[in-house]
Amino acid sequence: MPMSDQALNRALLARQGLIERHRRPLAEVVESVGALQAQHWPAVAQGLWTRVDGLTTGDLYAALGRGELLLGTSLRRTLHLTSAREHAAYAAAADGAGVNEWRRAKAEPTARAGELRAELLRHTSRQARTGDQIAEFVEDWIKRHPDTFDAAEADAQRQYRWRAFYTWSALVRAPEDGEWSGRAPAAFRTAPCPPGSDRAPSPDDALADVVRRHLRAFGPAAAEDVAAWTGWRVPPVRAALERLSSELERFTDGAGRTLYDVPDGPRPEAGTEVPARLLPAFDSTLLAYTPKHRGRILPDDVKDRVYARANLQIKPTVLVDGVVAGLWKINATKRTATVTVTAFRRLDKKTRGAVEAEAGELLRFDQPDVPQHRVVFDEG
Repeated sequence: MPMSDQALNRALLARQGLIERHRRPLAEVVESVGALQAQHWPAVAQGLWTRVDGLTTGDLYAALGRGELLLGTSLRRTLHLTSAREHAAYAAAADGAGVNEWRRAKAEPTARAGELRAELLRHTSRQARTGDQIAEFVEDWIKRHPDTFDAAEADAQRQYRWRAFYTWSALVRAPEDGEWSGRAPAAFRTAPCPPGSDRAPSPDDALADVVRRHLRAFGPAAAEDVAAWTGWRVPPVRAALERLSSELERFTDGAGRTLYDVPDGPRPEAGTEVPARLLPAFDSTLLAYTPKHRGRILPDDVKDRVYARANLQIKPTVLVDGVVAGLWKINATKRTATVTVTAFRRLDKKTRGAVEAEAGELLRFDQPDVPQHRVVFDEG
């Protein structure tokens, strides 16, 4: 069955809580909308606010503090927020895609290197450790076990302060003092179910799980879309979809690609009215498809205004009728917080009012302690 870009757009928005905000426990919402990109810490709360009815930052920090949500490196070597229930599958899928490859030199790893990583997991299971503390731990290990690394490998790793040993999907981020806040956590601890542990899924099983979760959050989608999001190559993703085909539905897009979807995924009518929404930097909806096929939410003629290629930034965006139609940015002082909306085209009075209202609500959520709030438009 063919689906238009607008029909695909409405399916995406419905799943992401961008037509009607979700009203469920936060961990369930995170599972429903997929792993959230989290390399820009303020974007996590902003992205959940735009999807969850009545969210407060306290709700987010409480869920993180209770361990219901986990923050760690997984898909495409990037920080993501997942539920604790689903973290093991995302971490193992990332491992299967090569995210945990730590070597920077050509020498083969020694058995000692495996022992070091196992000991590091024990070390970080007792207490959250900063990157510097983990680097010190590795250096101390090397002093006691000088045969752990080839000299070239050790030299290469030191240039990066042993970063590969803590940006590892077997670890999750944690605040040093245990208190989650508006500052990005700078320490690491062992994940509840790290890849390779007895309870962790195999890479193939994890891939199948993550494929289902991608479709649940972003479907209908093609094999190359899922591959781009997970960091896997297309052939194993396509094979996983074929193995799951008896439980999936099939559609086609305007390019004739085969799209897969979970049978209970919402697919509203293409003409369904949708509200104006603001998405944060690095929002998952703009990255869930292969770059050539993001038209359901990101028109080709505005891509270069959204992607800052020089520093690989994806800017915060405004959705009008479900597609990117502008950018937004918050600037705050002690007295005044301003959100500036840059529209890509002139907005009619009704649309402008809807965007202004949504931007004002986001500003009050993001800067609750600043006494004055302003919404400014820069149309052009």
